[in-house]
Amino acid sequence: MPRKSEKLLKLSRQLISMSWNPRNLYQLATKKRLFTMKQRTLFQHMWKAKRDTRGYHDANITEKQWLRMFKPQLPTLNMKLNDKPNHPNTASLMYACMERRLDFIVFRSHFASSIWMARQMIIHGKVKLNGKKLPFPSHTVQDGDVIAVDPEAVVTLKAPANGAKELDFVPQSYQQPWMFIPDYLEVNYNTCSTVFLREPVTRPNVTEVPSPFPPEFHALSFEFYLRRGRTRK
Repeated sequence: MPRKSEKLLKLSRQLISMSWNPRNLYQLATKKRLFTMKQRTLFQHMWKAKRDTRGYHDANITEKQWLRMFKPQLPTLNMKLNDKPNHPNTASLMYACMERRLDFIVFRSHFASSIWMARQMIIHGKVKLNGKKLPFPSHTVQDGDVIAVDPEAVVTLKAPANGAKELDFVPQSYQQPWMFIPDYLEVNYNTCSTVFLREPVTRPNVTEVPSPFPPEFHALSFEFYLRRGRTRK
């Protein structure tokens, strides 16, 4: 695992990352309180929310790069449909654009054990987009694009001891808490490929952007960047 990832997974940082690493699972299991007595003002709450959500959705981009990607306008649908509950706060979609990144898709499809491993696989030519190698982890895909991964590079596939050509599925330690497929991806494990269907949305009682934080926490982060955008004008 790259040194960058080891630094991000330090327990002292108390940040949750996109990784199956046991340290990260420990952070996820023990992070009971989103705020402490240190966060007393609204600005401190917003800054804490921004720090933690950016720590998870970081994708190795700088704050300046993220500010260029940040969209101040989000879908406004937040009403009851018949007898169904309200939609989650749409601020939970502030990082939805990141889910189009090639490295995010490889990780969300469980072909890599961390976002950093997914990035290395792409750089080393183990990933194809619509049949062509594309060594750019930050590339944003379009609806309907097909992402295929070399089966020998998939972390859960291993060559059998008997020398057979067909690879065996060997689960990795600590991967189970992350084993869910977002609704905007269609994954085929027989061919080690994924179809990106659409950008994440919110539905009654559900937000499709995978995150260890509740929508209300994302709302504080969204307000932080919204206020920062106002001050930069």
